[in-house]
Parts: sequence; C-alpha cells; structure tokens
Amino acid sequence: MRPDDYLPHRDPFLFLTELRSIEAGRSATGAWQLTGDEAFFAGHFPGRPTLPGVLMVESLAQLGACAVLSDPAFAGKLPLFGGIERARFRRQVVPGDLLELEVTLGRMSARAGKGSGRATVDGKLACEADLLFVLVDAEPAPEG
Repeated sequence: MRPDDYLPHRDPFLFLTELRSIEAGRSATGAWQLTGDEAFFAGHFPGRPTLPGVLMVESLAQLGACAVLSDPAFAGKLPLFGGIERARFRRQVVPGDLLELEVTLGRMSARAGKGSGRATVDGKLACEADLLFVLVDAEPAPEG
C-alpha cells in the first residue's frame, strides 16, 4: 500500500512515506520518515531543525484521509479539514526521526466525519489531536 494510491497529495506536500494498515472507513497506521532534506527544516529553525507541529497534524490528517478514501462509500470524495481540536505537542521531532502515525475514525456521515490521531517517535508521544473533516467532491463542478 502506498499513500498516493489513496491521496491526491504529492511532493512536496505528501507527509506519509508508508502505509502499514488500513481498516476501510475505520482506522489506519503509517509512518513519515524524516530525512532532514525537507525544505522546511532549513528555516524551522536554523541550527536546531524541528518538525513544525502543524505538519505533524497534517500527516495525521493525510493518514485519516487514506482510511476514509479506502472505503468505497466515499469514492470520488475528498476529505478537507473542518477543524482541529485538542491538539497537543509532547516532544520535539527532528531530522532522522521516524514519526509513527495512527488514526481512528469516529462518527462518519456522507458529508463529514471525526477522527483522532497520535504520532510517536521511538514509542514516545509526539502529538495527538482530534480531527474534524468535511467531504467534498474530488472533481470540481463544471463552470457555466
């Protein structure tokens, strides 16, 4: 399984390097291997490169989108952020770290859903957040 089998995201905005498991419409696990070559490390922060917390949350959202989009009921849809709740950052993530990701989806409808995610490094919690998303058509409506 590859993230780009499910997601429209591509480099430089694909923050999953591995999908490990998916239970369609319910949960997923995966990882993001940080190499240090990512462009954001140069400016965040010079001399002390640190993964921005918002990108940890985005990686969880991308993993959650894989779980959503693996369910045939959501074919042709695109999950977009509707909100982020209770985001907490517990440790610094640096170049070379393997960010282990897990997302569990909660209530889902045809138009929206909820999920919760956790990111760890070496078994230690780095980030956790509740994610709210809306589902839109993947292809824009024709103009005119």
